[in-house]
Amino acid sequence: MEKKIIEHLSKIATTERSNLFNNIVRNRTKYMTVVLEDIYQRHNASAVLRSCDCFGVQDVHIIENRNEYNISSDVAVGSDKWLNIKKYNELENNTLAAINSLKKSGYRIIATTPHTNDVTLDTFDIDKGKFAIFFGAELPGLSDIVMDNADEFLKIPMYGFTESFNISVSAALTMNTLYSRLIKSNVNWQLTEQEHDEVLLSWYKASIKSSEEIIERFIEKQ
Repeated sequence: MEKKIIEHLSKIATTERSNLFNNIVRNRTKYMTVVLEDIYQRHNASAVLRSCDCFGVQDVHIIENRNEYNISSDVAVGSDKWLNIKKYNELENNTLAAINSLKKSGYRIIATTPHTNDVTLDTFDIDKGKFAIFFGAELPGLSDIVMDNADEFLKIPMYGFTESFNISVSAALTMNTLYSRLIKSNVNWQLTEQEHDEVLLSWYKASIKSSEEIIERFIEKQ
């Protein structure tokens, strides 16, 4: 039924929009996902979403402990509309819940830090299985919970006096390098058929006015 609904909605959307969706979804991945822990800088947080969309990362996990994640629309430029965003905010500390959920889904937990025994973007093993890359706020960085539960540590080589990039730059550099490596590799990094359809359907829903009513009427006629 999902495929039939997608086909029906594709006839309502413009041909240009349908072609665009079909081209972009082929380059989407859930093999790599991004996790943002307690980010309070609205501008940087929104810039990360924009980079995720640009570099084909479909899923973004947001941990809200002390800080609520707010999107700056002029920075995100609607990128959140095309991403799957999962928030963890029901507990006093939601970090461990996010880690456990991702591990249950088969993800390696990768902490970005310049201060631990780690590997660089060029030497990180992309073949070992899908991975979730954790980014923390600029001053405090990642929490001890992430550091204690991380499977691996990742750093971006730097050659100046400053110890780190800001989070939006770090995320963009990381995704650009690792996505470029993935598409050149033999890793099965693209969406499964089911994920492909789920993403397409969500995009049509987001772009067609009254899509839920249209889908409901379509299903009733089947």
